[in-house]
Amino acid sequence: MGIISLITGWPGPSGFGSATTAEQATAGVDAADLTVIITGKQTNINHSFCIYRNDSGSGGASGIGLETSRVLALRGAHVIIAARNMETANEAKQTILKTYENAKIDVLHLDLSSLNSVKTFADNFLALNLPLNVLINNAGIMFCPYQLSQDGIEMQFATNHLGHFYLTNLLLDKMKNTASATGIEGRIVNVSSVAHLHTYEEGIKFDAINDKNSYSDKKAYGQSKLASILHANELSRRLKEEGVNITVNSVHPGLIMTNLMKHSLNLMRIMKLVTYLLWKNVPQGAATTCYVAVHPNLKGVSGKYFLDCNEWPASDFARDPKLAKKLWDYSNHLLDSALQRS
Repeated sequence: MGIISLITGWPGPSGFGSATTAEQATAGVDAADLTVIITGKQTNINHSFCIYRNDSGSGGASGIGLETSRVLALRGAHVIIAARNMETANEAKQTILKTYENAKIDVLHLDLSSLNSVKTFADNFLALNLPLNVLINNAGIMFCPYQLSQDGIEMQFATNHLGHFYLTNLLLDKMKNTASATGIEGRIVNVSSVAHLHTYEEGIKFDAINDKNSYSDKKAYGQSKLASILHANELSRRLKEEGVNITVNSVHPGLIMTNLMKHSLNLMRIMKLVTYLLWKNVPQGAATTCYVAVHPNLKGVSGKYFLDCNEWPASDFARDPKLAKKLWDYSNHLLDSALQRS
């Protein structure tokens, strides 16, 4: 795998590549026994100057989360779309149902920038008494001007990492119980980004996560995506030690040609022009997430980073087990402090 594969779409060892669509990556997969949560769009009036990755909550026929939801529903999974904007999430549900009238789709409210909302979502889901086989931590915001979440944490770190970290913690026992009762391997997928390469000098600013003077919107985004990989790796290590039948992996969906560009800065438009050969359409952008979430070829594969449906080397920071352990402890400390204040 390399730059030529990215440009040409030539398949890697998995048999899939950058040109593979989500339907192709899951062809022949029967997901009828699976219940899947996919976190979706986190639009918020306080985020009005952020760029939003298109995801499950976006309306119409765009967004990699919507495509992920559609394809997994096509394969028979019961899909729970977790999104802040219920109107657009329900539009996504109706879009899927128009194509597959027997699709199993539900929508629940979730604002990942609010720990109280994360707890409420988890309580509401658990009250449904459904199994949980797959958790896809997909939602994300990026390139926000400096601001703090309502819990007093830098917004991109709070939304992209800590919200998903807390959500995963709250749902983990349900996933363990489901895997044990059904014998079906559970899977957790953290949607990261190649942007994890562009972070602060120390990787994660543990001592200055909220420092306004040193804040960079691009590096803060890269930091949050690095945290997504480190979270997946450390959780994978812990579950292996417990002997739990759950895998945890992270993915880079690729550069996606979605409505993101209409919200972006001129710099993003220039980047798209210069790197146009590397950009994917939405069905291609959802392929790696769907592949890692349900493909039988990845049974037992955990603690890996995937690009174009193939394992890919993440950064040195992302592969540092000491940094992963430090982030785990730091995230728990942040949670404890924030929840005590609320």
